Formats: sequence, structure tokens, C-alpha cells
Amino acid sequence: MDIAIGSLLDGARQATGAVAIIDVFRAFTTAAVAFANGASEIIMVSSVEEALALRTSGIAQVSMGEVRGRAPPGFDFGNSPFEISGVDFTGRVIAQRTGAGTQGIVAACQADCLYATSLVIAQATAKALLAHSADRITLVAMGNNTRVRTDEDELCALHLRNLLEGRPGNTEAVRQLILAGGEIARFHDPGDPHHPRDLDIALDIDRYDFAIRVTVRNGRPVARRETPQ
Repeated sequence: MDIAIGSLLDGARQATGAVAIIDVFRAFTTAAVAFANGASEIIMVSSVEEALALRTSGIAQVSMGEVRGRAPPGFDFGNSPFEISGVDFTGRVIAQRTGAGTQGIVAACQADCLYATSLVIAQATAKALLAHSADRITLVAMGNNTRVRTDEDELCALHLRNLLEGRPGNTEAVRQLILAGGEIARFHDPGDPHHPRDLDIALDIDRYDFAIRVTVRNGRPVARRETPQ
């Protein structure tokens, strides 16, 4: 089994085999919280307009995500896992648009099978990827707005590689390295949309026991909760 690590939008476009698109701060941490709170599907899109159109048409009931970190006008929720942590999404379809994570999902058109992931579902994602017995697994760290690499996504990729290769990894070391990095200051800036409690959730490694599998339906990436055996 060949395991490759890529980064940013080009990494997503070039990813082949069984692919995991990584966005720890915050898209796929938020998506995991939504699934834990009962969401049935998340349709992942690249534009605000498409997310709103899906809700208007009734295909989705909720629009969620961000542009430059903040919820666009008309969206029901932003990109904050803490914001939605107490929301009951039972049976609801969500349209999600973010500046990095969902862009990577849309771009990963060469994937044989596709997952959206973050640290809160790392172990489950590794199990799900291995279950496909793929010759190649590609892990893509999406970074900040697909343009700048970030510690949390790159370290999540390295942690996943350890798990895929049969090593336990070191969750506390991963957490501490991220906390020492440059992305953390925004969570403590009152003028920034990153809520401090978002950080607590995003770094709660293996908080959930499911993966997020993405398949294409009617030309759109649709994510569902998948519990690996």
C-alpha cells in the first residue's frame, strides 16, 4: 500500500486512490458535529450561491459554512463546531460551503473513494480507508483557504499515516504541536470569528467513532456518516 500526503487545492486535484481531504480548523470538525447531532447528509459545495439554492429548492434544509471565516448573509450557521454543538439536526440535509474543506472535496475528482476528515474522526477514518484495501491512499491537508499550509492539517495527515501503517501515533504530541503553532492566536482574538471553544472540540482527537464518506449524486458530493467495522 502506497500512502501519499498532498497539500492545498492542487493536492486535492491530483489525489488518487482512496482519498481523505483534511480540514481540522474547522470545516470537517463542524461536519462531524453535525452528523453526531443527527444530520442525515451534508452536500458539500464550492459556492455560497449553490448552498443557498439547495436550501431554497428544499434539497437541503440547512445552509452552513463560511467565507473568510464568517457565515455569509442568509446562511443558517457559520463554520463553528461550538455554535452547532447544541443543535438538533435529526433527519436534516445540510448544504455546506467553506473556503478550504469543501473546495478540496469538490476538486478531488480523481478519487476512487473519498472521505472528509479531521482529528475528531481520525481513527475511524483510518479504519474506513483501510477497509477499501486500496493500492494507494492519498491524504490531503487543505490548509488556510487552500493557499497556505497549516500545522493542524499537516499534522493530522501525519497522524493518519501513522494509524494507516499500524502505529498508534501520539495524540497528545499532535495536540501540543498544534497548540504551539501560529493558527491558535485567532481563537483568542475577540475580533476573529474563530470561537475559543471551537479549538477545544477540534483538538478532542477521536471524539467520534464514525467516518464521513463522500459519494457523488446528481453531480454533487454528498457526505454521509459511516461507521467502520
